Amino acid sequence: MIKDIVVNLGLGERDPAGLFAISIAESFGAHVLGVAFAFDPVIPGTVMGGIPPEFIESQRAETEAKAKAAIARFEEAARRAGISYEHRMVSATISGAADQLGRIGRRFDLIVVAQAERENPTADEIVDEGVLFESGRPVIFVPFIQKAGLKLDRVMLCWDGSRAATRAIADSMPLLEKAKKVEVVIVSDKPGKQGEVSGADLGQHLARHGLSVEVKRITSPDIDVPSTILSYAADTSADMIVMGGYGHSRLREFILGGTTRRLLESMTVPVLMSH
Repeated sequence: MIKDIVVNLGLGERDPAGLFAISIAESFGAHVLGVAFAFDPVIPGTVMGGIPPEFIESQRAETEAKAKAAIARFEEAARRAGISYEHRMVSATISGAADQLGRIGRRFDLIVVAQAERENPTADEIVDEGVLFESGRPVIFVPFIQKAGLKLDRVMLCWDGSRAATRAIADSMPLLEKAKKVEVVIVSDKPGKQGEVSGADLGQHLARHGLSVEVKRITSPDIDVPSTILSYAADTSADMIVMGGYGHSRLREFILGGTTRRLLESMTVPVLMSH
């Protein structure tokens, strides 16, 4: 069951992650911790000695004011929803925020963060997928365009037989049990490996948990996996995607673009990932 949620609160006018986390709490009767980061001022090392202390303090005060405003918005929304909640303001560097949230998230059932806006990304709002590596917990990434709360009419499971995908499906079971329809989707450029758990076998396993399951295999030699996943999710009106995060090393994924990173950059529905 999901009983304890932590969410990274957006510092802009909109907070899709905070509202989505509140909607999950409503559905599961869960408690939510809203974390707002007051980021340390970013000062280039080459000019460190030439920056007046007053300027540094004004930058710090500005980030704290944004964090306090985010907490106030979160508290108002949580009170309206009637859920159990608390908040915390955390000081952090921009580069270290994801790792810090990951460490906080180890004692929670679920972590919720928002996708950065493509057109207007700001350092204040970016907590990237690094939270997957530090937390050991499932993470739901919420699109910046998300307006609706949790909806589970149709959940799409991306299955490639990997350890990460297996972990993601196990972590998502509380959500899957509330879903009206679950679809196992295999996207591949070749047939499955011998000895690998097939989509049909996985479908049978999930059906034994009382889930309504369909299995779909998409095979193409020139397939673009992230685009295929997102296109299929749009075509089938999926409400959530579940998948493993980072099949290769994080450095290799960063250099090559990687399915994980590319999908998170372009997603249009919430994505639950585990690593």
